[in-house]
Amino acid sequence: MNVFRLAGDMTHLLSVVVLLLKIHTIKSCAGISLKTQELYALVFAARYLDLFVHFVSLYNTVMKLVFLASSFSIVWYMRKHKIVRRTYDKDHDTFRHYFLVLPCLLLALLINEKFTFREVMWAFSIYLEAVAIFPQLVLLQRTRNIDNLTGQYVFFLGAYRMLYILNWIYRYFTEPHFVHWISMNSLHLFSVPMMVDATSIHAATTFCFDQCRLGCRNCANSVVC
Repeated sequence: MNVFRLAGDMTHLLSVVVLLLKIHTIKSCAGISLKTQELYALVFAARYLDLFVHFVSLYNTVMKLVFLASSFSIVWYMRKHKIVRRTYDKDHDTFRHYFLVLPCLLLALLINEKFTFREVMWAFSIYLEAVAIFPQLVLLQRTRNIDNLTGQYVFFLGAYRMLYILNWIYRYFTEPHFVHWISMNSLHLFSVPMMVDATSIHAATTFCFDQCRLGCRNCANSVVC
């Protein structure tokens, strides 16, 4: 495992910790999109079908269990917890996330490493994860009421995907037998997973930049007043 993969995993884990901290400590899911959390739960369920049949390492197994358990627990809290669910802003979280699922599934059926159920589901999870953050960004753009923990959560998600792109690039140049599947014009470096990841990274960084600019503007206005 290289440093980019480890940093990506830790950043992803940190984003989950930030979100769980918000839910458990404040007993609030305000500003969090249930649609995005459901998509992430589907992503990990589809990706980790080999959890109990293919052992890679203890680290790998533990991380899979952590992401599966945390994603489904977040969905449960937002849907079922008697206090947390009251803070969910369903009036603004109206992104039709199921429209993202079908195109990703069709793309996975067309472009995959091997046409088997497990490999198609793995490809599906890669594509879906790249766009799963969209409902969250739409919700935040609509409400404009963003606390620090929610902003940090979105930032860490974007950072996690960026680090994974660096991981793929590093492996491409350092591992002789690493050939990344799904290429464009036979250029393995510019694979579809990397390109679709770039969409979520661009959206997250644009959102964070807009929020920083808005915060600076508000700060300047308060100084003038």
